Amino acid sequence: MKNCRRSISESGIPSHKSHFVYILRCADGTYYTGYATELARRIREHNEGRGAKYTRGRGPVELMYWEEGTDRSWGIRREEAIKRLTRSQKEELIEEGGRKS
Repeated sequence: MKNCRRSISESGIPSHKSHFVYILRCADGTYYTGYATELARRIREHNEGRGAKYTRGRGPVELMYWEEGTDRSWGIRREEAIKRLTRSQKEELIEEGGRKS
């Protein structure tokens, strides 16, 4: 995991380009895990109904957790690993890690 604190917006969401894996909480209480290179833009897309099919109609979404990594390969692997976690394991990750970089 890359340790980087540059370009953090007022909302605490990174605004620089990198490789991010994130967990969103949808308005219906479900979690969505994704990968993006521009996290702030991607969350905006989810909230505008232009994100993943899963989040459309489940907005607004709230960023609960994010990690920044070194490359796309890391991001895809980490996204898949988080998606395999149970809901309670995801909640533990959110509680223990908060927002990570």
